[in-house]
Amino acid sequence: MDTEHLIRTLAADQDWRSRPAGAWLTVGLICAGALSSMIFMMTLRVRPDFMAATHNPFFDLKFAVTLSLAIPAIVVGLRLARPAAPLGWRGWLLVLPVVLLAGGVAVDLSMPQRLSWGARLVGSNSRVCLVAIPALSLPVLAAALVGLRHGAPTRPALAGAVAGLLSAGLAATLYASHCPDDSPLFVATWYTLATALVTAAGALAGARLLRF
Repeated sequence: MDTEHLIRTLAADQDWRSRPAGAWLTVGLICAGALSSMIFMMTLRVRPDFMAATHNPFFDLKFAVTLSLAIPAIVVGLRLARPAAPLGWRGWLLVLPVVLLAGGVAVDLSMPQRLSWGARLVGSNSRVCLVAIPALSLPVLAAALVGLRHGAPTRPALAGAVAGLLSAGLAATLYASHCPDDSPLFVATWYTLATALVTAAGALAGARLLRF
């Protein structure tokens, strides 16, 4: 049996390791999320004005963006755990955080602000952001890769990159509750850079660890 025929045969089997991959990914994300949350509470913690900040639409937008990245990435990751399964409409879900963030940046630039756009972009916490999101992502990324290994991904680098996206999205959700910078300009710059680092790490790790 040649390789192409084997892949087609496995793709036709709707139950091929899908449940184990989904179960491992779910359990892994719960455990890793708890670990990342513990690390977050021991190091950064929630910002003191959290409740008051929830009345700021830009603060709320941060969570909309991070969760709209993490949740679709989980859906796409589970799809990629199946051999040669087409993404279809699922891939378009990953565009949602980009659309939300672009809309937020447009509104931010159109409104009169006390600080210049340059100051809002740089913010006051950019270095912490670039360190914290990747660091909080590590347990989740490891768990996601373990979960996907229980599937049969035929695009290991892509599956690893999506694992990076979901772990960065979940880590950024934690970090957003600490971050004092609420401008969409800041989020679009520093959250995106941090997410890109984690995604690249996931792609490199996936290419080695998720080979089927």
